[in-house]
Amino acid sequence: MLTLNKVHHIAILCSDYEKSKYFYTQILGLTIIREIYREERQSYKLDLALNGTYVVELFSFPNPPQRPSRPEAVGLRHLAFEVINLEETIAFLTSKKIESEPIRIDETTEKRFTFIADPDLLPIEFYER
Repeated sequence: MLTLNKVHHIAILCSDYEKSKYFYTQILGLTIIREIYREERQSYKLDLALNGTYVVELFSFPNPPQRPSRPEAVGLRHLAFEVINLEETIAFLTSKKIESEPIRIDETTEKRFTFIADPDLLPIEFYER
């Protein structure tokens, strides 16, 4: 049987590196572990942590192809973060001019959640603890 320890990281390819770097570090508050420019690929690789744990690799490549990016599209559905207070999260995002969807209730857990989109329209969920 296969034994997995944990999710190591999630890789995200962005179309505008500086805009996405700002979003993930200044809006979501992920911290930079390491930033590398790979000349041979004309690509940045930004390793980001959440509370000291490596979670996201942000990549840039010249002219990446577009992909459908709705919560119900085939493929990676969304990236989700647990939050303590959904209203405070939404208020902060609103102050940064980021729109969130109306709050939904998880039918199974009865927990509240909402979605926003990153600069490339990748759905990001905030799920209340």
